Amino acid sequence: MGLMVAIGLTLFTACGVDTPASSPSSPSAPGTTTVFTTLPRPSPTTSAPPSSAPQPPPSTRQPKTGKVVVLDPGHNGGNSGKPGEINKQVPAGRGKTKPCNTTGTSTNSGYSEHAFTWDVSQRISQALAAKGIRVILTRQNDTGVGPCVNERAAIGNDAEADAVVSIHADGSNSAGAHGFHVAYSAPPLNAQQGEPSVKLATALRDGIRAGGFPTSTYLGSNGLAPRGDLGGLNLSTRPAALVECGNMRNAAEAAAMASEEGRQQYAAVIAKAIEDYLAG
Repeated sequence: MGLMVAIGLTLFTACGVDTPASSPSSPSAPGTTTVFTTLPRPSPTTSAPPSSAPQPPPSTRQPKTGKVVVLDPGHNGGNSGKPGEINKQVPAGRGKTKPCNTTGTSTNSGYSEHAFTWDVSQRISQALAAKGIRVILTRQNDTGVGPCVNERAAIGNDAEADAVVSIHADGSNSAGAHGFHVAYSAPPLNAQQGEPSVKLATALRDGIRAGGFPTSTYLGSNGLAPRGDLGGLNLSTRPAALVECGNMRNAAEAAAMASEEGRQQYAAVIAKAIEDYLAG
């Protein structure tokens, strides 16, 4: 997400549509996945996770029942075709506005960030739902536009989510730049952006690092990045964090992100980190 192309603009936020996302007519049962969108939900297109993918150790703690997690897959596949929608100004917190969204970055071979975040988020959703956790996705496929950053934040707020986790990947061309980092809103604008969000970000950092992924060599400090410019985090009233899974312009990390096995491993360690946070 760090090198995000926005049809003439650069932005460190998520993207969207002109119509606010709508909630389902009735709540989903625990352990199901809800998609907050205005369009019919498509049939799943993601292939099953490979059985050969390395898995993190099972969580030794179990999350309390009734937990709700909002997963926010960064960007969307239709953003590039709708410059008028993604460049419109929306509230971004701290008294500022920014364009609705960006198209995201990609690997040098053309594998897009929006496809990566959608795939990984679906895998995380499946893992959490299997544990009885209700999961809400902020977008319904990888072919649409949006929702805008303020709409994505509203989904987590309206759901009173126990954790909001935005999934992204970076795109730095700096020599040797690699590794993941986790961003959180700072300085905090409300109580949930304080200790709860820092705790969530730290749990994600610890879990991803324990899964064998290196922390960023070029952004943040020790895998954590306090930020005041990310609209989705600024507007959240729930514990929220944004994961930049790695640098898509780094050859090794690009290969991992483009592989099914690599995406499954990213999803497995992030899901386990969320479980550990909820059980804390």
